[in-house]
Amino acid sequence: MKVAGFTFIKNAIKYDYPIVEAINSIIPICHEVYVALGNSDDETETLIRSIHPEKIKIIKTLWDESLKEGGKVLAVETNKAFKAIPSFYDWCFYIQGDEAVHEKYIPTIKQALMDYKNNDKVDGLLFKYLHFYGSYDYIGNSSGWYNNEIRIVKNNKNIFSYKDAQGFRKNNNDKLNVKAIDAYIYHYGWVKDPKAMQRKQEELNKLWHDQDWIDKNVVKAEAFDYSQIDSLAKFEGTHPKVMLKRIASRNWHFDFDLKHNKISFKEKLKQLALNLFGWEIGYKNYRKI
Repeated sequence: MKVAGFTFIKNAIKYDYPIVEAINSIIPICHEVYVALGNSDDETETLIRSIHPEKIKIIKTLWDESLKEGGKVLAVETNKAFKAIPSFYDWCFYIQGDEAVHEKYIPTIKQALMDYKNNDKVDGLLFKYLHFYGSYDYIGNSSGWYNNEIRIVKNNKNIFSYKDAQGFRKNNNDKLNVKAIDAYIYHYGWVKDPKAMQRKQEELNKLWHDQDWIDKNVVKAEAFDYSQIDSLAKFEGTHPKVMLKRIASRNWHFDFDLKHNKISFKEKLKQLALNLFGWEIGYKNYRKI
């Protein structure tokens, strides 16, 4: 069984993406990792080439930032990396530049890869999610965060990255048939120095909106205000080993009053249904089998 990883990145240093940690977290599972490397203003290429040079395959790309409908450029870049994976690979492990896999889940992931390798009904594997916010000590716990998403797919080139690269579809926009596995993706996209987060927000919104929208809707500030969040929970677990050096170097402080709660009654019902019965109410970009 052969597994390739794939991802995309641009300006990882400028916007403080943990792309090294992301790639290193899937290296134990992947024979190679294909990286769509966008035209960057910093030393991102040098950074990427420093990660297991024998395993990293770089595809240099030019981002088409005119593709502003729904952040489509992110899916386009994802597809460039996915399409570069040779046909002899069985599975393709997708990781975004602000995600990581805890090493404790590697045996579970490898077993699932073996179990479903020859099952033609299975298009991919569905992971659970932890979304960290403000610091490495808090996770989002409202229904506004997605609970699951596809991160491993069969090496079938009829599969493609969907919308803003959150998930995948196949053929004529069909949802993928997936098996849910007991493993988490740790999402760190909302954990940065507040100044870096502010720069990221200003830049990322350019992929969805024109400058007039940004001027009207994106708060102009030196640093991002993390306090404007509806609800958080304390994280009681451990982080992936690949993240520990980054966590230890944190140079800002964020504290949150856990009694603070702005979740609506409707949202509370959704969360209750999920916790008690495992019911996912709302949009799902996959079909569990």
